[in-house]
Amino acid sequence: MPLPDLDGAVGHSFGLEVDGVMITQINEVSGLKFEQDVIELKTNTPDGKYMIKKLPGRVKAGEVTFTRSLTGSNSFEKWMKDSRLGKMADARKTAAVIIFDYEQKAIKRYILHGAWLKSLEIGSLKAGDTSVLTEKAVVTYEEMVVE
Repeated sequence: MPLPDLDGAVGHSFGLEVDGVMITQINEVSGLKFEQDVIELKTNTPDGKYMIKKLPGRVKAGEVTFTRSLTGSNSFEKWMKDSRLGKMADARKTAAVIIFDYEQKAIKRYILHGAWLKSLEIGSLKAGDTSVLTEKAVVTYEEMVVE
């Protein structure tokens, strides 16, 4: 069932799927955006006035950051190992950020083609700290498609 006309999606109900496998414990997704170049066409109008017209250029590749609580899962480490060893055919995957409605049905998918793990950062370790330890994975991708 789609969302009613005047309701919006809730920001806490999402998931990450990589090559058909759900990655658990994702707390935050940031940097998910579309971007393209702008081409400036400098021309004259029929009456001789100088004018700059802006046109859409090529679509830019992007980066998105996933934050999750540190768990025993080593899925991010395995994914990054392929790119570190130069096995880009194995490292490039299809990932999808999935937004769910209040009944946990997928209402939108942001599909990232040619995605690979660029960096993995472990949160700060501090004696006496009681906060949850996290890991941040920065994924670069070649194309984003919305379904």
